[in-house]
Amino acid sequence: MLRIHFTAGDLARTRVADGPDPLWECVLSLHRLQERQSDPAIAHWKKEVFRQGRDSLRLLLPLVPARGYFPDFLTPAESAQGFEAGLDAVLSTPQSQLHDQIGRLATDRPPDRRPVDPWARSVAEGAAPVLRHLGEALRDYRQHAFGTSWQRIRALVEADRTWRARTQWQGGTDAMLDAFGPWLRWRPPVLEADYPVDQDLRLGGRGLLLIPSYFCHRTPVTLADPSLPPTLVYPARPPGPGPTPPPASATDAHLARLLGHTRAAVLQSLGDRCTTSELALRAGVSISSASEHAAVLRGAGLITSHRRRNCVHHSLTPVGLALLDGRPTGPPPPPPTRSRPECRVR
Repeated sequence: MLRIHFTAGDLARTRVADGPDPLWECVLSLHRLQERQSDPAIAHWKKEVFRQGRDSLRLLLPLVPARGYFPDFLTPAESAQGFEAGLDAVLSTPQSQLHDQIGRLATDRPPDRRPVDPWARSVAEGAAPVLRHLGEALRDYRQHAFGTSWQRIRALVEADRTWRARTQWQGGTDAMLDAFGPWLRWRPPVLEADYPVDQDLRLGGRGLLLIPSYFCHRTPVTLADPSLPPTLVYPARPPGPGPTPPPASATDAHLARLLGHTRAAVLQSLGDRCTTSELALRAGVSISSASEHAAVLRGAGLITSHRRRNCVHHSLTPVGLALLDGRPTGPPPPPPTRSRPECRVR
């Protein structure tokens, strides 16, 4: 069992990530590829990724086994700023960390597993050509695994993040943590999760970053190194059927008809407080277009904007949160009950 210990300061510093983390999604989708159980919902996706991404998978799968430990350097905090920022952090990992984490990958393996691939051992040396190949493999895999589905993945994660942000705004962090359902159990001041190893994570005033994930569908996952910024990745709610992009919801369609597709995308892209340039990046529009749409949304009372130094920061109002949620005030129905899954060790 994983036990995360909070203080009052940790509760004040706990937040939900603004959107999907591209490198966490890469790593967790690699887990999905290696599942032995047949899942019709992802059978076609797996076939296509194995067919098109053969070269990248040859380099990535040795670093991300189906179960057990995988290196923390593959999911850096900088990935929250976008794939390229995260990739730069991966390729800038100090050689000492590469050596230690690949070494742990070699030792934290069941006896019946094959030894660590020589390619993975070469990553530990941190040579520029090897890291360049790793970066190319991650870029290639991301394209084949996500393709044009990233906006739909973002939409599912954003729906989860929006509801949790509203719950936190209305009832505080305690209420938000208490609403996670079967994956996490909030027993103040401890958050518990089923885990294959017995582990205690003491936040020590650092707070916790909660990252909703499309591809995390079994149990929450945390970083192996407790000295890194505390992070917990959990399945986005409602659970998606698999890597096949989920269909647009009725709320999405209504928003598009009400606001127009681009303005609806801008509203849906607005996570926790962000600047105009960040909003433009999330929505895939120019900065000037994001500014114009934000002005209209602000006039409609759906967002608020405040200038801080040279930047304008935008955030959703309660009306905007309720509109995106597409439901009357109150939490959504609980997710379906699931049997206890096989857990991944971190």
